[in-house]
Amino acid sequence: MMNVMRYDPFRDLRNLQEEVNRLFTTSLARAFGDEGIERGAWTPNVDIYEDHDHIFIEADLPGMRREDFELTLENNVLTLRGERRFEKKSENYHRVERPYGIFSRSFTLPQTVATEGVTAEYRDGVLRIALPKREEVKARRIEILSEGEAPKPQVIEAEAKAAAARS
Repeated sequence: MMNVMRYDPFRDLRNLQEEVNRLFTTSLARAFGDEGIERGAWTPNVDIYEDHDHIFIEADLPGMRREDFELTLENNVLTLRGERRFEKKSENYHRVERPYGIFSRSFTLPQTVATEGVTAEYRDGVLRIALPKREEVKARRIEILSEGEAPKPQVIEAEAKAAAARS
């Protein structure tokens, strides 16, 4: 069985843009002797996937409280911004590798998203955003009739259940 993959002609360009953005937010700060603790040289990692009804965005925000970040939707752009604060627990740190600071991630939503139904949930350090798809863009199965074949009558389950409830 062969898997079918959608061709995205801009995938490589987006990957290049992300790498350049990552280069400028992390490597330049370190090149000038800044470890990134004060300025915030990090962006939360995200996974984006979809099913039949929704597109999902999951962002890793480990160790953060709900009040440390915000999610906004304006002009079809979803923006996650906040700050992960460095809490000094000692004067004698040998190494600080966990990222801290102010962050912002923006996602331009496709026209297929019904923005009025967007929901978000934060649990166990992961923010999960559910973006519902518009009804008219959901994939649906179309029955193909053979030549001379009449369409099959459709039975609506809701009416049968309502009639059974009344008896």
